[in-house]
Amino acid sequence: MADKKIKLTKADRFNVMWHSQFLQGSWNYERMQNGGYVYSMIPALRKLYPNKKDLSAALQRHLVFFNTHPYLASPVIGVTLALEEDKANGVPVQDEAIQGVKVGMMGPLAGVGDPVFWYTVRPIVGALGASMAMQGNILGPILFFVIWNVIRLAFLWYTQEFGYRAGSAITKDVSGGLLQKVTRGASMMGMFVLGALIERWVIIKFTPVVSKTPIQKGGYINWDALPKGPRAIQQALIQWDKGNGLSLTKFKTTTLQDNLDSLIPGLAGLLLTFLCMWLLKKKVSPIWIIIGIFVIGVLFHVWHIL
Repeated sequence: MADKKIKLTKADRFNVMWHSQFLQGSWNYERMQNGGYVYSMIPALRKLYPNKKDLSAALQRHLVFFNTHPYLASPVIGVTLALEEDKANGVPVQDEAIQGVKVGMMGPLAGVGDPVFWYTVRPIVGALGASMAMQGNILGPILFFVIWNVIRLAFLWYTQEFGYRAGSAITKDVSGGLLQKVTRGASMMGMFVLGALIERWVIIKFTPVVSKTPIQKGGYINWDALPKGPRAIQQALIQWDKGNGLSLTKFKTTTLQDNLDSLIPGLAGLLLTFLCMWLLKKKVSPIWIIIGIFVIGVLFHVWHIL
């Protein structure tokens, strides 16, 4: 416990924000952004823990798994700064509480970053710069570079400060109820986002054929009756259009995946996600999980299962 209260100045917090721009500088498949997170925290941790042993413990505390949108990591870093500041000054902040806040916040924020920055802000700013560049104005790319970085840096700084103030409010709650509410609410939101992303990003298709039913004449495209040349393609596309609903072949083929989708769409992807979560809980390295999925996927494709 420190004899004199240690306070992170605005300059210290700005230094942390500047370091956070290299969050993905040591990205890895096992703990992802953990190295960049520790690098971001180093300026603050060095001031908060002048004792080498305490500094080492603080650095190790943040070497656990972490992954979110690189810009949305700033509010998480801000909350962590406040928690670490109070911990360095003797407030009984448990390591588990710090990790719980990080884990609870990184999931929901990861789902917000892509649509806001990559799909909205950046295309708008890019379109502005591109329109000027197409007219031969050299200010187009310069304007894009300046505006984008002003928005990015301002967002990093102000959201980190917001997180820092929120983290201070959490530690002032003596009963710990606010911390529990924040952690529980963030975890629930994280599970909601994870569930929505599983169906979209985890795609598994089983190819074994379950049934092959002949289609009556008139229900499929008669390729022999089509005219020759490019008009054959045009006619085939017209007949195959959803309005006509003609099949491309004389048989209706039903695969194992079709049956699974008729029951519960995305079931295989959900089960695979649960399996990976169970393996991680059993302390299996993410590297081995990735290698295993890759090998099994290749073998199942060769055996015509996937």
